[in-house]
Amino acid sequence: MENPRVQEILEKQVLTVAKAVEEKIEDEIAALDRLDIDDLEALRERRLLQMKKMAEKRSRWISLGHGEYSEIFSEKDFFSIVKASDRVVCHFYRENWPCKVMDKHLSTLAKQHIETRFVKIHAEKSPFLAERLKIVVLPTLALIKNAKVDDYVVGFDELGGTDEFSTEDLEERLAKAQVILSEGESSLNPSKSSSQSRRSVRQSTQADSDSD
Repeated sequence: MENPRVQEILEKQVLTVAKAVEEKIEDEIAALDRLDIDDLEALRERRLLQMKKMAEKRSRWISLGHGEYSEIFSEKDFFSIVKASDRVVCHFYRENWPCKVMDKHLSTLAKQHIETRFVKIHAEKSPFLAERLKIVVLPTLALIKNAKVDDYVVGFDELGGTDEFSTEDLEERLAKAQVILSEGESSLNPSKSSSQSRRSVRQSTQADSDSD
């Protein structure tokens, strides 16, 4: 007679313990849920702050002429531009085919990387700058960071030695020099297909009916 009674008592004890454990687990889950909500809210606030700061940066960059590939007509303007922007790519050019090739690529990259100012200046009309920066071969890109020339891309030697290089080839070279952000986080056109980015300028100009 005692065995069923003992079994009943044991079952009640097991159920009591199980219920206590279940309640404890539920309390812990609820605590974790509250923690997750707090963490998500903190992440949300940080993300909103980052987005606000980026929006402010973009506005400032655009006000300085970022997002466009423009020409500098005065050597004096060159110094003003490099002082105003942390990252500048300056194309020293003359009116020839190789420089037009470079123009096409830089015009594309200027729109994709508004964190960097893209400009060009006629080398023969800027003798002081050309001599000071030792510009000999054209085209030459002066890669400027924090108002100092940090690197150069001279001709097409580093881009395959031919005018058939792609915009992506040039983009990788500029990213390596850290004069543009590698992922183009500030891109106005972040979604670009690989087929578009790999197009050579010769292909592009054929499509554009050689409008230059």
